[in-house]
Amino acid sequence: MSDQIIEAQVVETNDALSQAQNFWQKYGKAFAIGFGAAVLAFTGVYAYKEYIAKPKEEKAADAIFKTQQYFAADSSKLVLDGDGVNKGALYVIKNFSGTKAANLAHFYAGISYLKLGDFAKAIEHLKDFSTDAKQIQMVAYGALADAYAESGKKDDAVEYYSKAGKTFEADEANSAVYLFRAGLLSETLNKNKEALEFYKELKAKFPKTQEASQVDKYINRISVEKPELSVN
Repeated sequence: MSDQIIEAQVVETNDALSQAQNFWQKYGKAFAIGFGAAVLAFTGVYAYKEYIAKPKEEKAADAIFKTQQYFAADSSKLVLDGDGVNKGALYVIKNFSGTKAANLAHFYAGISYLKLGDFAKAIEHLKDFSTDAKQIQMVAYGALADAYAESGKKDDAVEYYSKAGKTFEADEANSAVYLFRAGLLSETLNKNKEALEFYKELKAKFPKTQEASQVDKYINRISVEKPELSVN
């Protein structure tokens, strides 16, 4: 390798080192502060999860245990308010916001309010609930649709019946029920085109269900064009 090439490489290296030194002189403090902040943020998140969130989740899970038993026993008022000794779903929601138990408490509360006929509160709580468990989410959407329908909000009810019918199609029986309700409600809104789509989807996806066995008469009823009355 020639002396000129070596010299050029040395100069290039020195330039690079000089640029690096200038960078650190200029930005080193800010970088160190930023890096420190990132480490602090990471450790802060870890500490929150380990020492605050985790114990909170555990306390919330303990608090909701009796609520789950009352829900299974279909005791709606006890689900909501507890029994005087054990707290109910509303307590869990208020005191353990952000936990998995509080999310589940919204589901219990929404279903309970629906059964008690308080549709506004049922809607409020069911809209605050979400889960990756599709079979549970399907039930929540269906209950939300029922609450909207009972409140006279038919368009919203159709929307959520449709969601319920498409969320967990492995449950063919309930999926068919929800699509059927979406079709029937669409008809009451004079939206026959949408109703027809729901009926046809039901028949195509869930042909072995009870709803599919009777849906043809609904399809035929809204598919046949009614002759115009002639005026003599």
